[in-house]
Amino acid sequence: MLIEDWSSLFQRLDTNDSPLAAVVAWLAEQPGASAAAILRPAPPTWKPYAATPSQVTKWPLELVAEAAESNEVRRSSEWVVVPIPGPTSRVVAIRTHAAEVDKSLRPQLSATIDHAESIARQRSLLRQSATLLEIISQWRRTDDLPTLLANMAEAATKLFDCDRATLFLWDRTNKSLVGRPALGMPNGELRIPDDVGVVGRVLANGEPLRVNIDDDQANIYTGVDEVSGYQTESLLCVPLTTFSGTRLGAFELINKRGGRFTTDDETGIAELARHAAVALADSQEWTRMLSQNQHLAEAASQVDFVGNCSAIEALRRTIRSVADTELAVLLLGENGTGKEVVARSLHNASRRRLAPFLAVNCAALTETLLESELFGHEKGAFTDAHATRIGKFEAASGGTLLLDEIGDMSLAGQAKLLRVLEEKVIVRVGGTANIETDVRVVAATNRNLPQLVRNKRFREDLYYRLNVVSIEMPALRDRGDDICLLAEHFLEHFCRRQGRRVPKL
Repeated sequence: MLIEDWSSLFQRLDTNDSPLAAVVAWLAEQPGASAAAILRPAPPTWKPYAATPSQVTKWPLELVAEAAESNEVRRSSEWVVVPIPGPTSRVVAIRTHAAEVDKSLRPQLSATIDHAESIARQRSLLRQSATLLEIISQWRRTDDLPTLLANMAEAATKLFDCDRATLFLWDRTNKSLVGRPALGMPNGELRIPDDVGVVGRVLANGEPLRVNIDDDQANIYTGVDEVSGYQTESLLCVPLTTFSGTRLGAFELINKRGGRFTTDDETGIAELARHAAVALADSQEWTRMLSQNQHLAEAASQVDFVGNCSAIEALRRTIRSVADTELAVLLLGENGTGKEVVARSLHNASRRRLAPFLAVNCAALTETLLESELFGHEKGAFTDAHATRIGKFEAASGGTLLLDEIGDMSLAGQAKLLRVLEEKVIVRVGGTANIETDVRVVAATNRNLPQLVRNKRFREDLYYRLNVVSIEMPALRDRGDDICLLAEHFLEHFCRRQGRRVPKL
């Protein structure tokens, strides 16, 4: 195959949007040629990453492998295959009936492809810079975290020409990484231990890591592929670290469409990840502040103790003394004596007041539903479990959980609760992963727990676990001096809700 005029090709490279596509198209136009492709290894075979749009359905892969292994031009009756030297394996296959192969074809092709790739790389970097500025500008206008994560992943897949992208946020409390968006996974969310696979290594050492199809793939965590059915062939992962050095997680790209992730890809995604980490930190701070404001507003709207009798004054003193401790509290008293009000007061006076306060009525739920309510469940764990759902222990993380009517809980439920209180770890119904909890438990009941313990209807070990501090609620009949105060308080409360003037008693 003889090519005399290479100058026309170099003119094309400067004007064509895809320089490598211009190279193969130009080769296919040469006398006697009909198709061309540039191939790279994709073990156990080779794949074209630039090819002419022709009727070729099968490239001469055996001839390609032979040329690459021998590092010499190979010829068949229909094909000329030229290995291209360089840091990565590349082979040019040209469909031609020419009888002779020009000796200068290989060095000319090598120089031309290097030049074309250099042009493509420069243009790609320019496009990435322009796109990066636009992306960052859009991120600054988004406060919703799920939307922000989805936008970041979509931008990365387009910018770096890969199949998928996932951002892993570090859940330090549970020693896990939560990945979103995670295609093929329940609710689009993936939760893995923070020390497995490529992502775990990147999180641990703070350094980028590339794993391509022809590298050792032992680092790839295969558990995700087994669940999603997706085949991971190449990965590029960089840490999500703010400019101040706070590590939030990792940014992962999956399956480069051109075959391999490059050094330029690594540089580009690292720059994108730095700005992504800042945007995520801002979004998380906004969400945290909004949540805190909501909790504070809820706390301010709660009914305080109304009364001046000695029993209520003693109750206030007890609350002040134990509120900011981590001691378990057991509230005892008849229905309507204000056990939930006391529980909320304990929460609002503690260092946990900016986190959620949640209450569960143990008497209102069956044993199965109570377990799901407390610990959550995985999708498909039982009938009507159409989606994964977190339980109250997870939802109240960092805050306080009131277990009301604890005396009506079944013995099986008591055993599971005792395990959680002792180990501070829960397992969702239908799940296997251990999830650490950080919740202060306050229990309440109108039952005689010591009598239930003697009758073997309440576990003695759970009773002593809950009864570190017990608070006996005074009944209304013992608060005669507070009757008028209570009546005026509720009269004002309900009139205000109805928009009416408060009458006098």
